[in-house]
Amino acid sequence: MSGPAEVSGRATTDGGSDLGRRIVSEVQRRVVGQEYMIERLLIGLITGGHVLFEGVPGLAKTLTVRTLAETIDASFQRIQFTPDLLPADILGTVIYDTRTGEFVPRQGPIFAHIVLADEINRAPAKVQAALLEAMQERQVTMGGVTYPLPDPYLVLATQNPIEQEGTYPLPEAQIDRFMMKVVVGYPGRDEEREILRRMSGPEPIPIRMVATPEQVREARIEIARLYLDEKVGDYILDIVRATRTPGEFGLKDIVPLVEYGASPRATLALAACARAYAYLRGRAYVLPEDVKAIAPDVLRHRVVTTFEAEAREVTSDAIVRRILETVTVP
Repeated sequence: MSGPAEVSGRATTDGGSDLGRRIVSEVQRRVVGQEYMIERLLIGLITGGHVLFEGVPGLAKTLTVRTLAETIDASFQRIQFTPDLLPADILGTVIYDTRTGEFVPRQGPIFAHIVLADEINRAPAKVQAALLEAMQERQVTMGGVTYPLPDPYLVLATQNPIEQEGTYPLPEAQIDRFMMKVVVGYPGRDEEREILRRMSGPEPIPIRMVATPEQVREARIEIARLYLDEKVGDYILDIVRATRTPGEFGLKDIVPLVEYGASPRATLALAACARAYAYLRGRAYVLPEDVKAIAPDVLRHRVVTTFEAEAREVTSDAIVRRILETVTVP
């Protein structure tokens, strides 16, 4: 690819790799392993895209998010979603001040740079809608007054794939607002041994601030300027369109397995995440390999499978893998 240097003025962006190294290195002082989750968290942060995590309890999701907030000196709030939660419990409300005779806003926990929505599928639809509206609009209205949310602003939601009793699964239209869905797995044996050693100390491991919210905002501007070759853009379009009409790409066997494919929002998300993936590797241009590496996280929750797919135990992950194996790489 000869275009990147001409378009961007340089073929590398050392600032991106340096920022990523500093944050990841600091987070890993406290969190053992989970490099995949940490990098996806970082991509969400520097692109402004919200992330949905799926994994069993006890995999350090909350610890990782809290530690990330500490590394950039950002405010952090954790909201435990329950069936009796109300929208005002997360957004805040307006209360009457008897001393002044005026109504004053009391902001809820959603007013933080990084918000962890723990077990989001345990809250009823009205609460989910209130949170997702704030995610989309980046603002909250109380008592007729609109209050902007902090910048940067990132919502990280978790859901438990095991316990489904008493849950309210997110509708596809709402789950589409998450830029990525990351599946978090168990650590390896050596990693778990290190967890045992590291976490048995009497004092928590201290974390230094290695970046600022301002640097995160600057990174977003740099990422938006990264060079995306027209052929790579066409590759992104082909991947997303293959989730909708797989038969046009020689995937006739998965046509009856896909109910709905990814929306145009997925196209934008895939391009943004691929840029961020390249940025963290110190490049000022996007390669097809960047797209391929991040595509499963962007698409797995946007591909809705049919009853036939469930009967055959074919997951959306398997469908996305087939698409990535089949669509021609430029």
